[in-house]
Amino acid sequence: MVKMTFTFDEQTVRVLRQTASKLKRPQSAVVREAIQDFASRADRLSDEERKRMLNALDRAIARAPEHSKDEIDEEIAEIRRLRRTTGRRTRTR
Repeated sequence: MVKMTFTFDEQTVRVLRQTASKLKRPQSAVVREAIQDFASRADRLSDEERKRMLNALDRAIARAPEHSKDEIDEEIAEIRRLRRTTGRRTRTR
């Protein structure tokens, strides 16, 4: 363990002491668990980021050209034909 010093406001100290007392755990254990919990959520998107990304996706979908299933199937078949006829002519080792 590494001993560290932090400065907390009175409200945070009160909540920390109440929580440690309620859980019958040392205050340092409560702080460690709180930091681990916060760190596990740090990589998640905030509500604002999530809304911004969903709006961007909605705009992209709205701009996407609409093609019929037949047109899409034809394009996929053409891509597959091209892939079979091009590329390496000799085998690699």
